Amino acid sequence: MPMISRRQLMAATALVAAPSLARAQAWPSKQIRMIAPYPPGGGIDTVTRAFSEGVSTRLNQVIVVDNQPGAGATIGAAALARSPADGYTLMVGSMVDYSIAPYFHQNLSFDMAKDFVPILEIGNGTVGVLVTPSLPAKSVQELIAYAKANPGKLSYASSGFGGLIHLNYEMLKQMTGAEMTHVPYKGTSFFQADLYEGRVQVSIDNVLAHLPNIAAGKVRCLAVTSKARSPLLPDVPTMAEAGVPGFESATNYTLFAPKAVSADIQKKLNETGNEVVSDAGFREKMLKLGIVPAGGSQAEVQAKMPTEMKRWADVIQKGNIKPS
Repeated sequence: MPMISRRQLMAATALVAAPSLARAQAWPSKQIRMIAPYPPGGGIDTVTRAFSEGVSTRLNQVIVVDNQPGAGATIGAAALARSPADGYTLMVGSMVDYSIAPYFHQNLSFDMAKDFVPILEIGNGTVGVLVTPSLPAKSVQELIAYAKANPGKLSYASSGFGGLIHLNYEMLKQMTGAEMTHVPYKGTSFFQADLYEGRVQVSIDNVLAHLPNIAAGKVRCLAVTSKARSPLLPDVPTMAEAGVPGFESATNYTLFAPKAVSADIQKKLNETGNEVVSDAGFREKMLKLGIVPAGGSQAEVQAKMPTEMKRWADVIQKGNIKPS
């Protein structure tokens, strides 16, 4: 057998690698579809459009936002799972939605862990423990003590059974023993007046919709549920500071791709996405929406996925919460 020189071996390796390298360098060579699994005008849609605009500029390629709302964001997610893993269909969605979804939606056609790969955490909405001003509790510990001393007397407003606001309360109950009566509404806007006027007393909700009323004293925020204090409410303690370490919750905005998208494309998307999230104009726009920009490595966002899935699975299973 003839000997192969090192130069011949390197040349042969380069020939084999050339097609895949060319493919990676060619991406993106056409329009990208960015799925937003909620209707136009909402938080996910707004973040998706602002983020897509920044990515589009940096990749020099058109990105079309495709709203596919319905069924707790699972219709859009199913569309992503069916898409070719070529980097031309992506989605901005919530890890929390897809951690909760298997317990409240029958016959899902996708599995977040098996079908998606998280690319970048774009940001998180600030969630706070909100109480009506007439409630005597001025801190989280006073709220817990009052609820335990008066089991079922306090009512807790949510945006619907099985949603994040409902599960925030369930997590608090499981961690502290604070018993309240759950009152589900169709959404935040439907319970705001009742919360401010004391017909319901408590909610653990995204603070954005309540910020003007917090400032006006119409509702009190006792704590935020993020790891760090929120720039929106810098004087409000975290739940850990308020005496409930381990209680963490946030509305989430993550860039996802189909699982089998090439590592080169994933890397390019993470790098480009981080450039967008670091942009001063983008950050200012997000903070005005009550969203704290995140960013970071792909390894960091991938590590969050099993944590979120376990967090909400434990809450649902421990509370024996089943579809109504």
